[in-house]
Amino acid sequence: MFAVLKTGGKQYKVQAGDVLRIELIAAAAGDKVQFNEILMLGGDKPVLGAPMVKGAAVQAEVIDDIKADKVITYHKRRRKHSSQRTRGHRQKLTLLRVTDILATGAEQSGVKEAIGTHAARVAAHNTAAPAEAKAEKKAAPAKKAPAKQAEAEAAPARKAPAKKAEAATKE
Repeated sequence: MFAVLKTGGKQYKVQAGDVLRIELIAAAAGDKVQFNEILMLGGDKPVLGAPMVKGAAVQAEVIDDIKADKVITYHKRRRKHSSQRTRGHRQKLTLLRVTDILATGAEQSGVKEAIGTHAARVAAHNTAAPAEAKAEKKAAPAKKAPAKQAEAEAAPARKAPAKKAEAATKE
């Protein structure tokens, strides 16, 4: 039996036991994850999704987070500009081993869903802890305001003797 799953904007045809290099997901080494976006199940009775196969899933175990080979880009400006720029990039990937393909019952499996790092960052920012941190940041400028008022009160006190000194020099 095989399945076609979608993750990281790409599609992969997988069987049990396959090792995949996919775009980075929010999971640590040793975690078991489940992919719920299944486009097709193959085997004795092929099932095509419209657009996804309902109740199907692919379970996998995360082996490690790795980096892909370095891709070097070279930009050169021609004519009178004798400048050039070399840039390198290594894409972050997750290495995983497919353990099981479920045709039905994905909701009852109890394995956490594989989500990309962008979705994990959004979920992390929507928790209660950052909201409390924002509230503390809003409270911090309120503490600075009295200090500015104290400076404003002290500033006229400094100017007042200067005015008296000017009045004394005019006399």
